[in-house]
Amino acid sequence: MTKPLANRIALVTGASRGIGAATARLLAEAGAHVVATARTVGGLEEIDDAIRAAGGSATLVPLDMTDFDGLSRLAAALGERYQRLDILIGNAAIVGPSSPLDHIQPEDWDAVMKVNVTANWQLIRAMDALLRRSDAGRAVFLSSGAAHNMRAYRGLYATSKAALEALARTYAAETANTSVRVNLFNPGPTRTRMRAQVMPGEDPMTLPPPAEVAAKIIDLCVPEFTETGRLYDYPTRRLMAFRKPE
Repeated sequence: MTKPLANRIALVTGASRGIGAATARLLAEAGAHVVATARTVGGLEEIDDAIRAAGGSATLVPLDMTDFDGLSRLAAALGERYQRLDILIGNAAIVGPSSPLDHIQPEDWDAVMKVNVTANWQLIRAMDALLRRSDAGRAVFLSSGAAHNMRAYRGLYATSKAALEALARTYAAETANTSVRVNLFNPGPTRTRMRAQVMPGEDPMTLPPPAEVAAKIIDLCVPEFTETGRLYDYPTRRLMAFRKPE
């Protein structure tokens, strides 16, 4: 039986653990060759072992998302080797401190915005031409319920995810007349290290594991999925459209 993503080239950022790692594994199981990026070499090697044990293939790229020249070099390498990129998963993110807005240090603000927003813009700049060369380029950016549910002391992370959503929706509008489709994915509370950092008193066993959540991300990556500019909300299992405030 032909796998749904056979011969597709997929790039996953933040692929060393959590939802990124699970997405990389599932993309490979679906037939894609996965280009996995992360800062942690050991984590990447574990993902590579898992992918190869399941009969898949991967290329490991140790890379910090704030190395913008590195992103450009990666795009050049992908263009030289594959001449295209079929799937882009923008997953890498950091939480930053939980703090009142007036207590956030400028260096913390800049760090979160650099990883969660600017790096994804740089990723689009680097990979857009390659996605357009695909017959069905698919980009999925990982958002958060925090982008719409503003809570005290979580303003930095919420602001970064709201900005990411604006970035991805703009990119969707700019590629609407091409073969590229751009969507957002809200995983909701998931059994990850990042969630534990934000909610240290929560029982992680009450949350879905990353692989369960990531399975739905794969559905947004197949050529047959043609919606764009949408948000898939995993907690409610709904594909949602954006609308103006009433």
